[in-house]
Amino acid sequence: MDQFNFTMANFTLSPPGLQSQPSLDSKHLALLVVFSLFFSVGVPGNIAVIILKPNWEHLSSLSQSLVLNLAVSDLLSLLTIPLWIHTCLHGWTFGLMACKITSCVVYCSIYSNLLTVMGLSIQRYLVVVHQMGCRQVREKLLLVLLWLVACILSIRHVVVKELVLDEQWADCRSLYSSKGKQMAALMTEVLLGFGCFSVVAFLYIRIQIKINKAAFFNHPQTTRLVTSIILSFFILWLPYHTINVLSVAAISLKNEFLMKFCTSTRRIFAAVIFVQSCLNPFLYAFTSLKVCAVCLKSKPLQQNQSMPPNPDLILVA
Repeated sequence: MDQFNFTMANFTLSPPGLQSQPSLDSKHLALLVVFSLFFSVGVPGNIAVIILKPNWEHLSSLSQSLVLNLAVSDLLSLLTIPLWIHTCLHGWTFGLMACKITSCVVYCSIYSNLLTVMGLSIQRYLVVVHQMGCRQVREKLLLVLLWLVACILSIRHVVVKELVLDEQWADCRSLYSSKGKQMAALMTEVLLGFGCFSVVAFLYIRIQIKINKAAFFNHPQTTRLVTSIILSFFILWLPYHTINVLSVAAISLKNEFLMKFCTSTRRIFAAVIFVQSCLNPFLYAFTSLKVCAVCLKSKPLQQNQSMPPNPDLILVA
């Protein structure tokens, strides 16, 4: 998420030794309120998932590990919100090293989020569509590899992050030595984003088709849940990646007006991504109780058909 910063361009910096008096217009004030809402809702929700592990007795070990990892990655990204709110009001005052470390944490957690959601989708697809158990998978090794990939993907953000004086305000942002490198970075994000969404959408659609064909799984709760997962993932990420595509077009066409539009709107759509971190606890953890009830009702039917109950069937939740 290049240029991931929320410094307000129309703020003015007071002379040294005097307290700054930033002026907030309605747009910037609304952004601060939204960030505060994300923090107040998302942080307690993900902490509750980590501590309480709601209704997880029917979840497989791998599913528990992935949902827990999703909550941890969401929590890490949400915990950086106070820093961005401070930046909105006072600029980046924490130094270059803190700029790079914070950016690394944000991007690493976001990439971990994407990979975990895709991992959950693959697991559910294998269990529900192909009736393949995942008990032989080593959860710790899988999570280590997942975070390793996330860290590798986030390294470039650490390298390009610099402190830039913007309207006399220090700003933590990405600087590229050439337009080609910037275009390559944007294309990497676009391909990764649309690639993850395509995989998630395809797998959940196949899962939904399988569920509709199974009489004991024909329940509106599962349909609403699968639909909400796909739609939330699509709606919250599509605008940001669309802006990245437009940015690539602006660089290729050397269109300064389009580039300025993409730069200003990217900050807004980058902020919207935090909504996903707030929704994940409700989509993947707290909804398990109702779907557990559906799966438990299916056990007598499974037993009558000489089929052993599969705890992984709850993974449709």
